[in-house]
Amino acid sequence: MSRPPNRGPSRGGPPRRSGGPPRRNGPPRFVPPPRPPEPVDAGKQKEEAIELEGTIAAVLAGTMFRVKLRNGHEVLAHISGKMRKKFIRLVIGDAVKIEMSPYDMDKARIVYRIG
Repeated sequence: MSRPPNRGPSRGGPPRRSGGPPRRNGPPRFVPPPRPPEPVDAGKQKEEAIELEGTIAAVLAGTMFRVKLRNGHEVLAHISGKMRKKFIRLVIGDAVKIEMSPYDMDKARIVYRIG
């Protein structure tokens, strides 16, 4: 029984190279030089988080909390990943340290339970 002729890559297997045998002792392939690091602009730097202290005012669903800051402002906060991993429990009245983004002053991340 004879096999049908190979009709190209649609019959399975890798596509065939059409350039003769592979190079063995020729010049090495061109490798571009490494790129220099990009300069860091003052505008492109990551903004620093604002650290504040407050107390838990309310426990909400989905590990969200209402935190009252010392200046009277209330923010919506969630637990940081490390606190979630260590099973740190928070209840109303706990003093906490939070981080806020300078872009959204209504949301925060709880990073430390003070007491």
